Amino acid sequence: MKKITISTGGTGGHVIPAQVLYDYLNDKNDIIIVCDKRGIKYLNQKKYKIKLIDVPKIYNNIIGLIPFLITFIFSILKSYSFLKKKKIELVISTGGYMSIPICLAAKILNLKIFLFEPNLVLGRSNLFLLNYCEKIFTYNKKIKKLPKKMEYKNLVIKPLIRKNIFLFKKKLAKKSKFFSILIIGGSQGAKKFDNIFSNDLIKLSRKFKIKIYHQTSFKNLKNLKKYYLSNNINSQVFSYTNDLHKIIKKSDLAITRSGASTINELVFLGTPFLAIPFPFAKDDHQFFNAEYYVKKNLGWLIRETDIKQNFLYNFIINLIKNKKLIFQKKKNMCDFKKKHNWLKSSNRLNNLILK
Repeated sequence: MKKITISTGGTGGHVIPAQVLYDYLNDKNDIIIVCDKRGIKYLNQKKYKIKLIDVPKIYNNIIGLIPFLITFIFSILKSYSFLKKKKIELVISTGGYMSIPICLAAKILNLKIFLFEPNLVLGRSNLFLLNYCEKIFTYNKKIKKLPKKMEYKNLVIKPLIRKNIFLFKKKLAKKSKFFSILIIGGSQGAKKFDNIFSNDLIKLSRKFKIKIYHQTSFKNLKNLKKYYLSNNINSQVFSYTNDLHKIIKKSDLAITRSGASTINELVFLGTPFLAIPFPFAKDDHQFFNAEYYVKKNLGWLIRETDIKQNFLYNFIINLIKNKKLIFQKKKNMCDFKKKHNWLKSSNRLNNLILK
């Protein structure tokens, strides 16, 4: 049994893989998740062993640079003390700048470091840490921005799917009379998604029986509920939830950004998606995440800047009138996930890390 630390933080896109890795490895190892203040709200503190080591926000101006450097160095020292005290043998990073201090501390202590990159474009933090790691786990052999001389470190694994989703069995229900649309704003809530399709949804609700599931930020929860209610649109508005998979499963279509965890869960649960990548994502990684699956005919993809008036209205009408389009995507998703097995993935990951 090894003592392992999984470093994560920031957004759900980093924290969800940390949870899955914990569940994969916990039976055979002693695991502690190290997380910052931003990411800890996504973790069940009763289920996971967690250590809070906060990492300062990066400032782009000279005034904030000195305080940042001081607190950043303090984060490395705190990480060093934690790793030594707990006698940690191995560190796994799920990416993001918040993982740099603990990985640097692990390097000073000469510990094994593994990186995880869920996106189709190598993140900048992982690129920086590549020289110090044993291996980097990815979902694809052809990761963009991975230096050629580092390709030997790339270990391709199956997408990390949460255990509760693997075990989730939806009871057969009567065919719904509604066309259900799930709008996923992500762990932080996509503000743009709260209004980009507002007119289209009103028009659709007047012509068809639709139901909207809308995940938004906690801050805008009340306003969005009021909007749907005032327009007499059948809806359920909610903030971040660990039970999103239950809503995904009963939705006919998901409209989403294209973070790796979200897209993988949609594919696994068999819900076709319309991906609208966050236009300001670093290195445009969300576009490439979605493009990979769209090329396999598992969903649709559009740039936010290409969305015109009545786009969603016409898009949904086409799906309702041509149900085979949704059916074909679902069939493709079913074929795509057939070889995905929790136990096999868990055993392989353990073997790769512990050998």
